Amino acid sequence: MNQEEKIPYKIYLEESEMPKSWYNMRADMKVKPAPLLNPGTLKPMTFEELSGVFCDDLVAQELDDNTAFIEIPEEIRNFYKMYRPSPLVRAYCLEEKLQTPAKIYYKFEGNNTSGSHKLNSAIAQAYYAKKQGLKGVTTETGAGQWGTALSMACAYLGLDCKVYMVKVSYEQKPFRREVMRTYGASVTPSPSDSTNVGRKILAEHPGTTGSLGCAISEAVEVATTNDGYRYVLGSVLNQVLLHQSVIGLESKIAMDKYGITPDIIIGCAGGGSNLGGLIAPFMGEKLRGEKDYRIIAVEPASCPSFTRGKFAYDFCDTGMICPLAKMYTLGSGFIPSPNHAGGLRFHGMSTVLSQLYHDGFMEAKAVEQTAVFEAAEMFARVEGILPAPESSHAIRAAIDEALKCKETGEEKTILFGLTGTGYFDMVAYEKFHNGEMNDHIPTDAELQVGFDGIPKFPGNEF
Repeated sequence: MNQEEKIPYKIYLEESEMPKSWYNMRADMKVKPAPLLNPGTLKPMTFEELSGVFCDDLVAQELDDNTAFIEIPEEIRNFYKMYRPSPLVRAYCLEEKLQTPAKIYYKFEGNNTSGSHKLNSAIAQAYYAKKQGLKGVTTETGAGQWGTALSMACAYLGLDCKVYMVKVSYEQKPFRREVMRTYGASVTPSPSDSTNVGRKILAEHPGTTGSLGCAISEAVEVATTNDGYRYVLGSVLNQVLLHQSVIGLESKIAMDKYGITPDIIIGCAGGGSNLGGLIAPFMGEKLRGEKDYRIIAVEPASCPSFTRGKFAYDFCDTGMICPLAKMYTLGSGFIPSPNHAGGLRFHGMSTVLSQLYHDGFMEAKAVEQTAVFEAAEMFARVEGILPAPESSHAIRAAIDEALKCKETGEEKTILFGLTGTGYFDMVAYEKFHNGEMNDHIPTDAELQVGFDGIPKFPGNEF
């Protein structure tokens, strides 16, 4: 292929080509994800029960297993136009560095102030809260991308935003915290002494560095005890994967435009929002038997929900006040090592992705963080983007797959999700460069402590 025949470095869609509907993978799943359960009755959560926690329209989306395409309201599409469509980039320089015959593409979601893909769902959830006439919303955040995105969306729509940030991230990423405050959000390190559940967690685990499960418990408590507030979540939930499907839909439209078909699709996996969004339309084709793709979820070895977790009903939060979700889980009491530098800290995984993984529609691998940062550094040096630690898990796997192609001579096409930028993650990069970063892989005994906390009831054996 000569230079003139090359695919452009960056493929942008026209505004007229942007998706007008989100795609709901559940509609094409023969085995639907198991419903959320009321922890008191062990019966599926009803619309009425969930509407006390989430906005009404979002509850409807959460429970909809059958509608394949859900229209994106015009107000949200107009907001998307401020930073979407995002570019699909051919990683020519990385290919040259690796001397691989593989063709590598990445969908870059960092072209907005929040620095990540999280804004795709944040504006949708804030929109529905505003539509319902609420005063504000509460949420949790780990590394801070979701809290940043939600604070932006709430500022745009005039909503109050209360963020509970995992304590270790609150301390390690002060600039992410200050961006949230710039957009008007209140940011509290979690666990805190400002909630009942926070005080209980601190009493039981003095000095804890926190977890997403802790922060979720606090945010839910505040939402359900203050009139005019609802809780919103940046990952895991069905509604979030629905909103994030714009990533995959745009990717597929761009690839189809140039006759490109990916052989391998790779996404980082914490709770599932980026991975689920990227793979959505491709997984739809796979579920319908139209095409086949190799889909890889990449998670940190220090928080290995897919690769070492149990497929069972578990609480989504440490305080055990949220519904039970059937997912791959390490137990709601599992707290990742504070040495773990990125996000991807949730103890469980999206019920949709968990069911797809359980049924063999995708695979998963766990990678150690020093190898992740090696890949991040290589990518930054040749592609000119400083990647977020979360995204760098996908970069690591993409490089590994490209090197396999170098060994075999296969010209496979690889697509991965570059979820955002790492400019607020320099403490982690500093530790890596100073040789102070190490890899913590939980022992079986450490994981068993979390597994022991998974609820025991008939039908929840694992």
